[in-house]
Amino acid sequence: MSKVLSINAGSSSLKFQLLEMPEAEVLVNGIVERIGLDDSIITFKYDGKKDTNVLDIPDHKVAADLVLEGLVSKGIVTDLSTIIAAGHRVVHGGEYFTGSVVCDDYSISKVEELIDLAPLHNHANLTGYYAFKEALPDATHIFTFDTAFHQTMPEEVFMYALPYDYYTDLAVRRYGAHGVSHDYVSKRTAELMGRDEKGFNVITLHLGNGASASAVKDGKCVNTSMGFTPLAGLIMGTRTGDLDPAIVTYLMRKLNITAEEVLDIFNKKSGMAGVSGISSDARDIENAIESGNERAILTRKMYAQRVLEYVGAYALQLGHVDAIVFTAGLGENDGGTREAVLDVIAEGMGIVYDKELNANSRGDEVLLSTPESKVAVWVVPTNEELMIARDAFRIHNEQN
Repeated sequence: MSKVLSINAGSSSLKFQLLEMPEAEVLVNGIVERIGLDDSIITFKYDGKKDTNVLDIPDHKVAADLVLEGLVSKGIVTDLSTIIAAGHRVVHGGEYFTGSVVCDDYSISKVEELIDLAPLHNHANLTGYYAFKEALPDATHIFTFDTAFHQTMPEEVFMYALPYDYYTDLAVRRYGAHGVSHDYVSKRTAELMGRDEKGFNVITLHLGNGASASAVKDGKCVNTSMGFTPLAGLIMGTRTGDLDPAIVTYLMRKLNITAEEVLDIFNKKSGMAGVSGISSDARDIENAIESGNERAILTRKMYAQRVLEYVGAYALQLGHVDAIVFTAGLGENDGGTREAVLDVIAEGMGIVYDKELNANSRGDEVLLSTPESKVAVWVVPTNEELMIARDAFRIHNEQN
């Protein structure tokens, strides 16, 4: 048996799992949350225990160091050298990568090159890689790309209506993100429903601090909400999602700021945080909704409306929908957000679901829809870490 570490560094989080492969036995899993915010949280789950601490974690480098220290200090591993491989999630691989690859000079340079396309992520992904590589110098390190799953989108879907040479010369196109998650939950939902992927149509909703929707037909992505960068699509924690691009030059003139400053606002000061004026964390917004805060209520309504627009479009593109799946932080744990989304799409999709079951479901695989529902509605916790670990183990064996 071989120990493989799976690392999933998001814009404000770092999820990790240590697995014995090929059995995929999870030795420990955990998450560092609210990185860069006050009262960051680090959690280790192992041997039936849950060890949580609240402390200051200003960046991903500190988060990575704390994870590695914890693996040894808690006795999960006797020595870091027993870890043979580590897989690192990377958001943007452009058109360079259609699958997982070894971390080498070429792949690192391309991840760096693409930082401008995923400014909140690729840098964090690399920071995690460098930290873990320093501590695990003899392990096989790989990158697994969120964009790879979306490379099956047809040209009419991924192209923008710009001069064609912007695509051929500058690689401007829709790439998508969260592909590892969409891939996992679409496959897992087919398994749960006893269906072969062939003929199975599913809309996957990855709803977290970053959020995206995907249409999956026959196991392959045919459309996704994120675009050239992870800024497009659904409303997110601090990101705008879709908007009129003319707003960029309008704000530049009105506020006397640069295009880079506008993009910084769009990426870091907008979304749920910008509309609510409260926080980018849905838990804080939920508390405000319960106290009757009107801007928090508006934030949730806007969020659900944007999901409705994508679900409706994807349903028409797919022709029929067998299942809608909620996953990621909000999708798995926030019954209020799920209810808001389901209530706006239920009539048009013929969905009937158990509201009490939805309200009480957190972090488990569960079928929310009732037998009379025309579309199955599932909550399926994503397991990007397992997908990453499988690729890391496979590539390590190929290399050795």
